[in-house]
Order: sequence, then structure tokens, then C-alpha cells
Amino acid sequence: MVVVVLALFGGVHRYLWCRLVRDTTAGGGALRRAGTAAAFVLPLLSLGALVSGRVGAPFPLQQALAWPGYLWLAAVLYLTLALLVGEAVRPVLRRVLARRADRAGSGGGGAREPGTHDGSHPDRSPAAEPTGPTGPTELTGPAEPVTGSRKAATEGADGTAGAAGAPGSLAVATAADDASAPDAPSTVDASAPRRPLDPSRRLFVSRIVGGAAAVAGLGTVGLGAHGVLRGPRVERVTVPLAKLPRSAHGFRIAVVSDIHLGPILGSAHTRRIVDTINRTGPDLIAVVGDLVDGTVADLGPAAEPLAGLRARHGSFFVTGNHEYYSGAAQWIDQVRELGLHPLENARVEIDGFDLAGVNDVAGESEGQGPDFACALGDRDRARAAVLLAHQPVVIHDAVAHGVDLQLSGHTHGGQLWPGNLIAGLANPTVAGLERYGDTQLYVSRGAGAWGPPVRVGAPSDITVVELASLRA
Repeated sequence: MVVVVLALFGGVHRYLWCRLVRDTTAGGGALRRAGTAAAFVLPLLSLGALVSGRVGAPFPLQQALAWPGYLWLAAVLYLTLALLVGEAVRPVLRRVLARRADRAGSGGGGAREPGTHDGSHPDRSPAAEPTGPTGPTELTGPAEPVTGSRKAATEGADGTAGAAGAPGSLAVATAADDASAPDAPSTVDASAPRRPLDPSRRLFVSRIVGGAAAVAGLGTVGLGAHGVLRGPRVERVTVPLAKLPRSAHGFRIAVVSDIHLGPILGSAHTRRIVDTINRTGPDLIAVVGDLVDGTVADLGPAAEPLAGLRARHGSFFVTGNHEYYSGAAQWIDQVRELGLHPLENARVEIDGFDLAGVNDVAGESEGQGPDFACALGDRDRARAAVLLAHQPVVIHDAVAHGVDLQLSGHTHGGQLWPGNLIAGLANPTVAGLERYGDTQLYVSRGAGAWGPPVRVGAPSDITVVELASLRA
């Protein structure tokens, strides 16, 4: 599998090099050499960014590799998509340029005469062509001097005169000669092969398509990175719950998931999120997993701003799959020190409803997976229940245990279009609110980004979920 992925990775980079470097630059030039060097260095940086954290490389090295390596991964995606669109445009552009050149070569924008090919002069029948001194078009007057391009047309490869260049006969003119002398009769054979595309025209087309693809691809990545680094926007959704009492009507839960602190997103990112959440004035804060991509030793300072979260009923945390890649036990202790309340297959009673949380399914490898019976088995089902669970795929367990509302993340909304199509294959809901039987599921797109700090078609968010009582 690794070999297949690496082969695909290499093939895509060769395609990018061909279209963006080889086809647009002169061989041996400085631009060709620089582009070729980049085609080798950039994928190595991307591979380094992907594996450095897993092999325990020093954190400063992870940071140095992450920015160029992950950004290039996003650039590869959108440059490739843009160039594939360009493949359809390329032949159309070539035909347009060829027609313009042919019209210009035939002396203006008039219509082509019948029997022409790409703007060449009309065909002539064999009977009308010169055939030598005794042919039907023999001229008895003085022979016209043969010079310049006309001489080139009448000489063979060995420099000797051809039959058509014999004294007293009409020399056969080339298409280029005809263009310079429009009154001369044309002798271009309709069966002759079409002229190859002018190399300069081919270069022009490659540069137009490659330049447009570069602007579109890199511009998309730039805008997507700006959206992540600017911070998440606030979404608001109202969820009616049949069992919610009137006293809890309007209860607001700030849901944040997939913050993904790591080599790129650090303490400044955390402060933006904390400030955004606090401005909404929530009654309760739910951090539903994938807080970090790294160890407490490396990312403890980046998580410290979480101590500034403020809500009347406190802040709660459940693990995501990335916590189990980063040392879940240590992170649970760390968030507890920062003032958050971890819900490890546990439940607390809030005014008007039960709040439960389950571990992520990735914890099963450590014997710490979700346990719905422990979190929900002995509760009073007459009370509304809100469940925090990182992955949407556990919705069917939530339905079986009578949960009224499940709050999840994990999908990032796809993060990079068309990733939403892939995320939809593995998750029941990619983003937003949907109903499954008597249970409603809300999936946040997340407040950060995994891998490339880029989002396209799936902006980051923090959601304020307002609970509504049907009895109000």
C-alpha cells in the first residue's frame, strides 16, 4: 500500500513538472533548472512533514518542515485539478491560434476557398499542374530567374534542379512563397500532411494554460490558508428537544471540535478560539475531541489559553482519535489542570438535562473505547440527554440508548474540496444537523485543520447550539 501511494505521489509530481516546468521553459535555462530542483525538494518536504511527528523528531524540526511541506500538499491537489481542466482548454486554444495564423498568412480575414487545409491556397487538379517542358502548361518565353525561396523550392536535397525547374518551365512555388506573392497560382497538394504546430505557438499555449493553473491553484490555497489562520466563525443552530423542560429553554452550548494544535497551529490559534467562544456568552462549553497533534511536552504551552474559557456551567472535554496518537492519558490530565472536565464514558446532570460523554473509538486499541452502558445505562430516560462523542459513526449506539442530541466533529466538513465527497463515504453526516429516529446529530466542521492549514469549501466554525423546549 505504501509503495502504491508513493508511486502515485511521484507520478503526480512528474505530471506537474511536465506541465509547469518542461513545457513552459527552455531546456538548459535557469528557470528549467530551478523548477526541476523544486520538483524534487518540495515533495521531500511534504514527506518529511508527514513522518517527522510519528518518528519523534525534535519539535523545532517538525515546525520547520510543516509549513512548506503541508502547504505544498494542498498546492499539489489544486494545481493538479487546475491542470486537468487545462487539458480540455489546451486543444481549443491551439485551434484558435492556428486559425488566426492561417488567416493572417492568407492575406486577411476572408473565407477560405474550397479544398484548402487550415487556410492554405486552393487545391489544383493534376491536369492543371505544370508537368515539365512538354506538359500542357509549358511556357515558351524566357525563364524567370530562380532566386531566394523560389530556388529552394526547385532544388532537391542534393542541391540539383528538379524537373519542375528545367529551363522554359514554371517553377513550383512553396506555400510560403505563395503567401508573399498572392497573385501567383497555388500548387499546394490537398493530400499533403498538415503542417506541424509552430513550436513558439505550442510554448505560448503551454505558458497560458500553466500560468492560469498556477494562479488558480495557488490562489485557492492562499485563500484557504487565510481562512484557517484568521480563526473560526460562529455558527448558530437551534435544536428543539421534546424532553427538555421549560426551565432549560434557550440553554446555549458552545461546541468546538478539531482544534488540532500542532507544529503549525499554536497558542495564538488557541487564544483566537477562546476569545471567540467567550464572546458568545455560552452556558456550557463542549470540546469534542482532536484538540492536539503532538505530545504534552511539545504542545502543553499551546493549550494553556484554554484555561481562559468561561461558561456558567463549565467546560467539558471528550477524546478524539488524535488524542490516542498523542498520549491520551497525559492530555486528559493536562486539560483537567486547565479547568476542563473530561467525560470518560461518564455523565453529569445539568439543570434540565443529562450531559454524557464517551471516549473515541480509537481508544479501543488501548482498552479505552466508548462505553455507552457506563455513560448512559442507568439514567432516567424521562430526562433529555445530550451526548458528546467525537465521531459521528457512533450515532446508532446513541439512538439505541435513547440520546436526544449527539454533538460531534471529526469530519472537518471535508476540509479540502472534494474531500467532502470522501468524508461522506465514511460518516453518516459530514456537517450540520440531521435526525436519526428520535435522536438528532449535529456535526461541527471544526475550528482548526489537520495537515495543510487550508480549508476549501468547508470553513472552520464554532457552533452555539441553543436548546429549545417544546413545552415552552
